[in-house]
Amino acid sequence: MSARRSTAATLLTLAVATAALAGCSKKDDKAAADAVKVNATDTACEVSKTSFPAGHVVLDIANKGAKVTEVYVYAEGDKIVTERENIGPGTKASITAEIKAGSYEIACKPGMVGDGIRQKITVTGDGGSAAPADPRLTAAVTAYRTYVQEQADATIPAVEAFAAAINAGDLEKAKSLYAPSRTGWERTEPVAESFGDIDPKTDAREDGLEPGQEWTGWHKLEKSLWADATIGDAEKKLADQLVADLKDWQKKIPEAEITATSMANGAKELLDEVATGKVTGEEERYSHTDLADFAGNVEGAKKAYELLKPVAAEKDAELAKTLDSEFAAIETLLAKYKQADGGYLAYDKVAEPERKTLSDAVNSLAEPLSKLAAAVVAK
Repeated sequence: MSARRSTAATLLTLAVATAALAGCSKKDDKAAADAVKVNATDTACEVSKTSFPAGHVVLDIANKGAKVTEVYVYAEGDKIVTERENIGPGTKASITAEIKAGSYEIACKPGMVGDGIRQKITVTGDGGSAAPADPRLTAAVTAYRTYVQEQADATIPAVEAFAAAINAGDLEKAKSLYAPSRTGWERTEPVAESFGDIDPKTDAREDGLEPGQEWTGWHKLEKSLWADATIGDAEKKLADQLVADLKDWQKKIPEAEITATSMANGAKELLDEVATGKVTGEEERYSHTDLADFAGNVEGAKKAYELLKPVAAEKDAELAKTLDSEFAAIETLLAKYKQADGGYLAYDKVAEPERKTLSDAVNSLAEPLSKLAAAVVAK
């Protein structure tokens, strides 16, 4: 190539790049202007807009407090529309969500406890669906709803067997059936949480109870079986109630609000669940079946990603490549702890350095996964 042509080509390349950057800058400026900014502190939850149009909404969150926080968007009855947990002091996070017209509350939860500091917001529009126009995303949502329903349907016989062992007073059998009864729930937990009252009744830990809340569900039974080695009338009643509450969850799946962005955000929430409960050993503190829960969360997150991947890979090939690699890495790590009976090694037998390796793998996956929702709705 001649020097003149080289110079001309260079100038043309620079001109195109400059124009592209200018276009990106304008898009970025518009996106920043349209975003709802949430400044969370230990005592306040400041929202830049209390009214905005329905559709794809971006929440730009800054934790300016001294405590780890989480931010929720609640519909009526505290149904979770979207959330982001584990936002450290001095850090930022962004949530892309599809929100229909209506009245909502944005809640900041310093310390990740309680009902949160809330701000009322109004989302304007005709109240129609914010469903994506891309038929591939519509198909992904349909397939994911089927997957969630299948997981709920499979959970019922598993939890009925668990409850039957408790009602028979068979302590060791009940212990063996505890973790398998939770698998479908762990794979689809964000959808279950969206219903508001089902998650607190079935999956609350003792230290997560709200004032006046009765402790029921899996973890109350976990404590009875492992810490107290007790099966009495109270435990039998709790087991029957757990079955009834989970059947309620099973019936509600068809009415769940599921969108492409809620799938993507739900995948990230599942990794947050691992980071804040499973890796620390807090979730299953009596049974030490944390790795079974961990695996369920990862499996559910991967399912959502795989259904969205055709669109995500087209719009952000590098992100899809990273997610493929990180999912493979965390699955390889988990496989080390798989036992001959199909279960997982008790978590109290996992040494601290290995826990650190697991934690690092979760963080490595969670960071790119947080970008999935924005990628699938990118123009």
